[in-house]
Amino acid sequence: MTVSPVPREAGAVAASPGAEAERSPTPFDHAERRIWSGRAEAYARTYARLCAHPAALLLDAAGVGPGSRVLDVGCGSGTISALAAGRGATVHAVDAEPGMVEATRRAVPEAEVCTARLPELPYADHTFDAVVGNFVLNHVGRPREALAELRRITRSGGRVAVTVWRSPGAPGQALIGRAAQAAGLTRPDWLPALAPEDDFPRTPEGLAALLDGAGLLGAKCSEVVWEHHCDPDTWWAGAEQGIGAIGQVLNCGGAQGVAAARRVYDELCADFRAAGGTLALPHAALRAHGRA
Repeated sequence: MTVSPVPREAGAVAASPGAEAERSPTPFDHAERRIWSGRAEAYARTYARLCAHPAALLLDAAGVGPGSRVLDVGCGSGTISALAAGRGATVHAVDAEPGMVEATRRAVPEAEVCTARLPELPYADHTFDAVVGNFVLNHVGRPREALAELRRITRSGGRVAVTVWRSPGAPGQALIGRAAQAAGLTRPDWLPALAPEDDFPRTPEGLAALLDGAGLLGAKCSEVVWEHHCDPDTWWAGAEQGIGAIGQVLNCGGAQGVAAARRVYDELCADFRAAGGTLALPHAALRAHGRA
């Protein structure tokens, strides 16, 4: 079956004015677009390998195999799409950042890839056998509405599977943040947190409840923990190049602030040194899935 993007109205009833307001971008969404604009290559060089760790587990949770029609939402550098294609799935992918879309097209030329953002995806109801979002919920202003959109485009009985970072995080996740804090760097005023009414506990119970609230059935959630091995300069480079919220914190004090934080970072790295001078950074994420 060939799946083509369609206007939002296809397969969906007309939305009320209130529903349209709920779908409009939040300040958090606008900040995310600013953070990620033009950073696809920097992400691929630094944090893409970290985020790839749960990829196989995520596809397992979604039941992706030969012949599956799967959508990779927030496709990034194309790791999930490539793995799904390797399993014999028919792959479609979307990302809100055009640079990520181009990266996935290069990595997985057989995939159908387009630019789109949650919670408005250009597909008709019940289009896919499986929809997966690897850490994408960390980057949307209304996570529950985003999940409801993923459910909408998944066929009855199909699976939606997602990952998010656990909070509180593991020590490796906090390393650069600790260095920034010690250097006196704080979150810039233009960078909003998720609105309280849209946030949820980043725990197995909290993520499972979010899936329940979005109408997914039989929601299950588990922890994924691992040590990410990385060169200290590579780990630092992602934040220094402005990737993610931590990248904005690190750079808010200019070159002087970055240098001060780097001095602290070099000291803190001693707690995570592994063989060959690399860092062994403990990380913890949550993987959840439910049926449409």
